Amino acid sequence: MSRTFFTSDHHFGHKNIIDFESRPFSGVEEMNAAMIESWNSVVAKEDKVFHLGDFSFLNRDKTRAIVERLHGYKVLILGNHDRGRSRGWWLDAGFDEVSEHPIVYQGFFFLSHEPMYMNKHMPYVNVHGHIHGQKYEGKSYFNVSVEHWEYKPVPFEQIRDSVAADEEQ
Repeated sequence: MSRTFFTSDHHFGHKNIIDFESRPFSGVEEMNAAMIESWNSVVAKEDKVFHLGDFSFLNRDKTRAIVERLHGYKVLILGNHDRGRSRGWWLDAGFDEVSEHPIVYQGFFFLSHEPMYMNKHMPYVNVHGHIHGQKYEGKSYFNVSVEHWEYKPVPFEQIRDSVAADEEQ
């Protein structure tokens, strides 16, 4: 049975992100290899992964080489660092689907790169990235940036159960 996962902000090939976000890697090659291994440790080939942006700073061939190594059917929602490249560029780099806009998942979860404005009366949850190690307060936001999740994609069930637990409080 396939599962669905969410993740964001890998910044493959981005040397400066190691210092910017205090990532525990000595260099880009180690970071890239560790993140591929972390992804594949939880995602099976038949699973679906929504990547919520800022995937790679590498050229198309190097990006494609990484995408090909990652398990799952991969959907990219373009992040601020991805938008300089066309939707076709990302499809050619190996993504199965690419969206330039947020996606509504199961009628309740807004999937976006940047956090969206959510007032306390909106009965939805914004699954997002972009803010890396920071966290928005409140039950309306769920940050899937890799820094919060040991560089592993987050299973949908974990997000759903976390939101349900917040509502019970």
